[in-house]
Amino acid sequence: MKITAIDLGMLRVPLKTPFRTALRTVDAAESVVVVIRTDSGHTGHGEAAATAVITGDTHGSIIAAIRQHLAPCLIDQPVADLNRLCAMVQGAMERNTSAKAAVEIALYDLWAQLHGAPLYQLLGGGTPRLRTDITISVDTVDTMVAQSLAALDRGYTALKIKVGKDIREDIARVRAIDRAVAGRATLRLDANQGWTAKQAVQAMHRLEADGIALELLEQPVKAADVAGLAYICGRIATPVLADESAFGPRQAMELIQRRAADIFNIKLMKTGGLSNALRMADIAAVHGVPCMIGCMIETSISVAAAAHLAVARADAIGLVDLDGPALCAFDPVSGTTRFDDAVIEIGTGPGLGIAQVHGVQWLHG
Repeated sequence: MKITAIDLGMLRVPLKTPFRTALRTVDAAESVVVVIRTDSGHTGHGEAAATAVITGDTHGSIIAAIRQHLAPCLIDQPVADLNRLCAMVQGAMERNTSAKAAVEIALYDLWAQLHGAPLYQLLGGGTPRLRTDITISVDTVDTMVAQSLAALDRGYTALKIKVGKDIREDIARVRAIDRAVAGRATLRLDANQGWTAKQAVQAMHRLEADGIALELLEQPVKAADVAGLAYICGRIATPVLADESAFGPRQAMELIQRRAADIFNIKLMKTGGLSNALRMADIAAVHGVPCMIGCMIETSISVAAAAHLAVARADAIGLVDLDGPALCAFDPVSGTTRFDDAVIEIGTGPGLGIAQVHGVQWLHG
């Protein structure tokens, strides 16, 4: 099985409701779809979400990176040589992690198809069923409470609450949701780099004094503020999760050495694909640091790959935040991975089990 062509397209799926964080507001999942074709007729699917405020990638930069740097080095290469192909992708250019992720996802999809098995089985096996949390976007207190109660009705048992706009309002939001949920779901707090280290400590001390048991506090300070994360870790009881501060294995090691995070959030768009995500999970497992598997605003193409990873590395990845498909108005993928609100089930199809992606606008030239 050799690579013969790499096709690119644009996919846009409206969200059920706008997604709001301290950094941005999004009303649709928009991504670059990658299809790698082979001489055997097999096709591998990948996807890149443009998140300029986090990874620095835009749709234009993703397309250019793949066309000009990543695709040329892969044509005529054998799919069986996966490790070498991933090394070529990672070494073809600096950064551009979303573009690399899309190509790597498609490569892993093809590699698993070559061996006739679901990807998670080849990565180590596991139970092909996950439960994800769902994001409660930052909004008015009443709206966030209503969204939280609606999520409970849909079967969610973990809520990720977005804050980071105004710290007084943030505290009021969390208190109101905690009262409304009344212990029926675990609460995860995501400040999206919206606080300073001192604000985070002050806010968490107030919430902890109220007896509000939060499962974690995610990325309260700017991505580069590792000292701030360490400051917070040493002063609050709630575990601190590093998201934007933990792009890949090297940053994971730095955070461990500086005791600046209790948990890592692994996202394929940050790590540049599955190869570095696997390394990051293995590093965390060796050091006893639990991980969350997360996603950007992505569809079930790339989120399926993240789900396969989470199943295969369940020893390290105990927290699941793969609600991208649940936020979408519809699933554009015909495949064997099912996203049913809080429950994700991986089928028996080879690779990622993707048969077709509907609504792709293919790019030419």
